[in-house]
Amino acid sequence: MAGRMASRIDDAARLWLPRQLAGEPEASREFAVIRAVAATALVAFPTVPLALSVALPVSLALPVGAALVGAAALIAAVGGIAYQRNRTLVRAVAASRNLPVDDGARHYDCFAGLVTIHDIRGSVTSVHGRDAETYLAWMRNPGGRGFIEQIHVSDRILFMQAIDALRQGNRQATIDIRLEHPNVFTGGEQFVHMRCEMTALGEVDGEFAILVQSRDVSEEARLRAEAIHKTGLAETANDAKTRFLAAVSHELRTPLNAILGFSDILSGEYFGKLENDRQREYVSLINQSGAHLLSVVNTMLDMSKIEAGRYELIPEPFRVADVVNACEAMLGLQAREKGVQLTSRIMRSVGEVNADQRAIQQILINLVGNAIKFTDRGGLVTIDAEINGGNLSLIVSDTGIGIAENKLSSLGQPFVQIQNDYTRKYEGTGLGLSLVKGLVALHGGQFDIRSRPGEGTVITVTIALDGSGIVGIDEQEPVEQTMVEFPPRLKERTRIKTNGQTYPEASRWDADGMNGGAGHDGSQAKTA
Repeated sequence: MAGRMASRIDDAARLWLPRQLAGEPEASREFAVIRAVAATALVAFPTVPLALSVALPVSLALPVGAALVGAAALIAAVGGIAYQRNRTLVRAVAASRNLPVDDGARHYDCFAGLVTIHDIRGSVTSVHGRDAETYLAWMRNPGGRGFIEQIHVSDRILFMQAIDALRQGNRQATIDIRLEHPNVFTGGEQFVHMRCEMTALGEVDGEFAILVQSRDVSEEARLRAEAIHKTGLAETANDAKTRFLAAVSHELRTPLNAILGFSDILSGEYFGKLENDRQREYVSLINQSGAHLLSVVNTMLDMSKIEAGRYELIPEPFRVADVVNACEAMLGLQAREKGVQLTSRIMRSVGEVNADQRAIQQILINLVGNAIKFTDRGGLVTIDAEINGGNLSLIVSDTGIGIAENKLSSLGQPFVQIQNDYTRKYEGTGLGLSLVKGLVALHGGQFDIRSRPGEGTVITVTIALDGSGIVGIDEQEPVEQTMVEFPPRLKERTRIKTNGQTYPEASRWDADGMNGGAGHDGSQAKTA
């Protein structure tokens, strides 16, 4: 009778216990624990309610007693099974360590992490490692096929491919896998990231053996995923910033057109003379401020296009002297008014270059404009053009305030200016050099700057003469299809004041060049 009852308890326990995994020992001790708990519960089920009926009404004693017996039986069964499984795992690990694959297996216990020896099918034949007990505290028994069955399904193929590669002659392999974490609490990770260093041991006792050293790299995986996420956020923010600057700059040009146009009409006194000189001065200041703002807006548009990969260069052959002379014609008056001498030296060997003429002229205008702005009265700004092999070098040097060496690395970043007590009085947005560096990069050229405080600055721009370094728009970084296409830029208009009268100056991009005379050193020199 007792044997039949135990058999029925075992049948019910098989339905309740999880399915036995390959490589795990027989769970006979677990069934013994369940039988003992069931026998105790059968005795306690009528006894406990009867004892409680002494202090409680019968209607209350029966359900309370039954609930207490059931809860105690369940807790006892779970605790007993957990204890037996832990003892079984410890005995299995000890047994595997007592059966090494080769004579040197005892040395594997000195290795960091979890060290397992696998056969040609991937089954674990022994477990070693300095930190084996730490890993086995949360893992199921890795013996036999137990290790492979704990690997994430999508990573098992990678693990078996590595074993196959070692079997075919490779000496070592390194893979990252995910192992299931059986005791997952709320907020815990379901998988543990492991890095497996696999080494082929060759034939040991007639069996092909593979040593696998596994280490927990979950923190590294978390940091890598966090870095990827933050990189994506940074790229998204940068794209949003570029689109914002492009949209704002585009919208600013519409009212600027009205400001410049109507201030030109008022300055020309086409509809009646202004009453006094102060009104004329104010109108001139409005026009100059509008022209400066237009320059800033156009620079922001160009920077937005470069960052978005939408700035298209149109290479064509042109004379370098024409661009240099045009730059001098536009900035010569500014230099004279400030008392700065502007000169150019063009070597006789400098002829034509294949590049985007508008971009090269914009590079020179920004560099020379900065040089004039930061050079005191009586200083010198020089533009040099020379040939070095197959490259054209444009050199802009000045005798201005200079830049400290520790500040040179931050130059060329958008909206960054080198500020100190002396340079704070100079206006600007910090976009000039950033635009120059972007345009030079699109030409596949190089940008170099050397400077000393109080002595001056020398900036060298080098590009290929044949235009071989020009980056096509297809080679630039791809952008979203929703990027705004900008209409043609407005021409910047300024006013030149001479003897109390104002005359319209040539457009920045339409200024005509002037030819300079030949110097004794084989260069063309001219002073503005």
